[in-house]
Amino acid sequence: MASACPRPIFLSFPKSPSPPLAVPGKHHPSATATASLSLSTRARAAPSSAPSPSPPPSPPADGVGPAAPTRGDVYLGRQLAAAATAGARARAPEEDAERRRRRKEKRKALAKKTPSGVACCYGCGAPLHTGEEGSPGHVEPATYDLKKRHNQLKTVLCGRCKLLSHGHMVTAVGGHGGYPGGKQFVSAEELREKLSYLRHEKALIVKLVDIVDFNGSFLARIRDFAGANPIVLVITKVDLLPRDTDLNCIGDWVVESVVRKKLNVLSVHLTSSKSLVGITGVISEIQQEKKARDVYILGSANVGKSAFISAMLKTMAYKDPVAAAAQKYKPIQSAVPGTTLGPIQIEAFLGGGKLYDTPGVHLHHRQAAVIHADDLPSLAPQSRLKGRCFPTIMLCSG
Repeated sequence: MASACPRPIFLSFPKSPSPPLAVPGKHHPSATATASLSLSTRARAAPSSAPSPSPPPSPPADGVGPAAPTRGDVYLGRQLAAAATAGARARAPEEDAERRRRRKEKRKALAKKTPSGVACCYGCGAPLHTGEEGSPGHVEPATYDLKKRHNQLKTVLCGRCKLLSHGHMVTAVGGHGGYPGGKQFVSAEELREKLSYLRHEKALIVKLVDIVDFNGSFLARIRDFAGANPIVLVITKVDLLPRDTDLNCIGDWVVESVVRKKLNVLSVHLTSSKSLVGITGVISEIQQEKKARDVYILGSANVGKSAFISAMLKTMAYKDPVAAAAQKYKPIQSAVPGTTLGPIQIEAFLGGGKLYDTPGVHLHHRQAAVIHADDLPSLAPQSRLKGRCFPTIMLCSG
């Protein structure tokens, strides 16, 4: 009889191997072992003819004989059980009410998110309309109808963003930058409300802080917007520091400040959107931590969110065709506080997930909140800062 071909090693063997084939005139010890194993198994499984000993008598259970509870113990046990049941029934409506309140708050917050069917300006995120001229999101009626007919509203830039792209200082936040506000203008509180849904989203938060105004742009209550989502801390505008600045010392100082402010972050990055320093490290961190979630760029007004997104897209465009296509319709950069008025969705990642530019959080203690819009360009530094040492004056009491 020809020998069978052996099985490959990577295949799983059956749990109970079949007995080998019997060849006439040849003794198989494995077959004998299998037969003895089967016999011993059957012998163990067969019922024994010998009479089994009677089980020992069980001790009296609790509640019988001398261990029986008294009437007082029985009454007390019933009262405690009734009180526990009543307490559970009393807490149930409160817990249900709290659960309903949280669900209502979550639905209300998620409803503030811009609906996907509403067309928005890709430069500032304001909803497109043909109403009040000069307001954020305004488009000429002829242009709006033409783009809508060809399903190209996502490529429309509103009139205000066109002025901003040409260097005009057009404010949009009522009461800030010297403008009193208008019907179509938003307030700083409304911009904060537009970010309230973030705490209920599963996202990766990239928080931006200006190194020139670290404490003023830090957003101490960032968890009010981010919730329990992970945070990557990005320090911007490091190109404005003096040339002899040791970035390692700056990084250590930033980490100590973050620990002192009791903010739990995944990592800290020193970046420059102008010279692209540190942008690659942030992109690598985002790709590693986002895990198919959306990425939200968060920070105070004028911290450089739109410039950071532009630097990200420029760096990613070398390897990611999706990011290369997104460079054509990227958010507008301007020195005016409140350039971005709504979440701007950007298709930036090839592997899934979206990138969002969010409205800046206005902080009333910053200089940009009280200075007129025409003076903002002179306030923002355009070149490296120069360090100065002032002599120490000793005062002698005479």
